[in-house]
Amino acid sequence: MKDYAVNLLTRLVRIYSPTGNADEISNLLVSEMRSLGFRSWKDEVGNAIGEFGTGNPTILLCGHMDTVPGEIPFRLEGNKLFGRGAVDAKSALAAMIVASSILLKEGFPGKIIVIGAIDEEGKGKGVLNIIKTKFPADYAIFGEPSGVDQITIAYKGSLHLKMTCETMSGHSAAPWLFENAIEKGFKVWNLLQNIHFNQEKPHSKFYSITSCLTGIRGGGISSKVPSKCELTLNFRIPPSISSMMLFKEIEKVVKKYTNNLKSVIIDLEIEDICEPFETDKHSILVNALNWGIRKVRRKTATLLRKTGTGDMNLFGRSMSIPVVTYGAGDARLDHTQYEYVNIDEYIDSIQIYCESLRKLSEFHKRLKDKR
Repeated sequence: MKDYAVNLLTRLVRIYSPTGNADEISNLLVSEMRSLGFRSWKDEVGNAIGEFGTGNPTILLCGHMDTVPGEIPFRLEGNKLFGRGAVDAKSALAAMIVASSILLKEGFPGKIIVIGAIDEEGKGKGVLNIIKTKFPADYAIFGEPSGVDQITIAYKGSLHLKMTCETMSGHSAAPWLFENAIEKGFKVWNLLQNIHFNQEKPHSKFYSITSCLTGIRGGGISSKVPSKCELTLNFRIPPSISSMMLFKEIEKVVKKYTNNLKSVIIDLEIEDICEPFETDKHSILVNALNWGIRKVRRKTATLLRKTGTGDMNLFGRSMSIPVVTYGAGDARLDHTQYEYVNIDEYIDSIQIYCESLRKLSEFHKRLKDKR
C-alpha cells in the first residue's frame, strides 16, 4: 500500500495546478479512480468524482485539486515530500482515494463518494456545485492539513471589503485646506478595528473578530493632496456573529464618521463573504475519527478551531449533516515556499481514514437500530 500511496501523491504533486488550471490533474484522478474500480466522472464545473457501493451510510470525502500560484520543485528528502500542494491539500486527497480503494476491496457496507474539487483557493466554485448537486450524504469529511493527530471542527468566517475614500484635491503646499483621502481612509480603518460584539470572547483568537489591512492604493504626484484611496480589508468572524451583522456595524461607523465631513465620501464594497462554521464536537463522525486516531497513533485526537476558512464552511452551513476537516500535514506550511508533507504521517492518515470509516459505519448502524 505504501508504495502505491507515495506514487499517487508524487504524480499529483508533480502536476502544477494553480486555481483555474485543474484539467490535467482532474483527468488523472478520474482515470485513476476508474482503474481502482470506482464509478468516476467529471461534473460540469470540473470536479473529479468517484464513487462505489450502495446503501447506508453514504460518506462524502472531499479534497481540493487546486493550489495557490507559485511552483515548488518536486523532491524527496528523507521522509519529506516537497512540492506545491504537498500539504495543501493533495496529500489529504490522495489519502482519501487510497483509503477508499482499500475499503472498496473489502466490500465496505455503504457508499463512499470521493471528490477532487476545483477552486478552493478561489471563490469555491467546486464546493458550490457539490452543494447544488445535493449528493445524499450522511457524513462528510473535507481534506485539509489538520495534522495527523488532530481534527478540525470549526473555521472562522471571512468578510472581504474594498473601501474607497474620496475627497477634494488641492495643492500639497497648503494641506490644511483640504482633506487627505489616504489619511481619512486610515482614520476609518482604525475605527473599524475597534468594532466588537457582546457575543465575542475577547481573549480568544477564534471566538473574537480579527481584522487585517490587506492592501492600499492611493495618491499621485507629490504636489497634490491625495483625493482618492482604496483599502482592502479582511475581517475574520467567529461562529456567534454573521458577516451581515458585522457589515451593518461597519456601515454605521462609516456613516457616523462622514456625517460631519461633507467633503469626504466613503464607499464600501463587499468582495467576498464566507460565513463561520462549527460542527458538533460530540457527533459520531468526530468520535469515529478520534477512535481511528487512537488506534493508529495511540493518542487522543486534539480538536481544532481554526482562524482560517475552508470548503467546510460553505458545505457545513448548507447541509444538515455531521462534517469535519481532516488530513496529514502542518498547516503553517500552507502557501509557503517550504511546503512538504511527512510521508510516515501521510501513510498513517490513510490508515486512520480506513479505521475511522469502518468505525463510522458501525456507529451509524447502531444509531439506526436504536431508532
